[in-house]
Amino acid sequence: MRLIAHALLVLVIAAAIGLGLTWATASRGTNFGTLTIGTWTARPKIGTSDINPYARASVARSGELPLAAGDGIAFAAKADDTARPLDGRCDVTVSGVTPPARFWTLTLYDLKGQLIANGLQRYGFTSEEIVRNSDGSFVIHIAPRARSGNWLPTAGVNEYQLLLRLYDTPVGVATRTQRDAPMPALKFAGCP
Repeated sequence: MRLIAHALLVLVIAAAIGLGLTWATASRGTNFGTLTIGTWTARPKIGTSDINPYARASVARSGELPLAAGDGIAFAAKADDTARPLDGRCDVTVSGVTPPARFWTLTLYDLKGQLIANGLQRYGFTSEEIVRNSDGSFVIHIAPRARSGNWLPTAGVNEYQLLLRLYDTPVGVATRTQRDAPMPALKFAGCP
């Protein structure tokens, strides 16, 4: 009887661990096939038939519609260039240039993937509406209070993420370095 009780306990523990790991993987995804350049991270195979089963489960659970490989690639950033999490109560600048692309968007989301509500209903910028410097570079201020130039309001949320979508771009699975794909810099500009 004692052997059966121990066997059942082991089976219950194994099932709990297996289900817990499956839930965590389906919720957060995995880093298989991840492309990281600086603080920006992308999963180039997520919109292809080569998607791994863990990423497929994560996409199915979240309901997101990933970009197909022929359409482009999406890079996410949850921290600045020094690995400090992006805080909506602080001022952050996104500056520099983007990799070559016919069109790009930069959008502000909370950590659950929802747009951050703000009074201006301003959630992001596109490559066509951004104000650029004479050399083609740009600076975007992400802050809770209004700033001159390109500004995205954070509404003072604790943490957020940025999503940079590049459409019709050569950036993809073969890209490995900042030289291959120059990504914008993310820097804290101060907290009140």
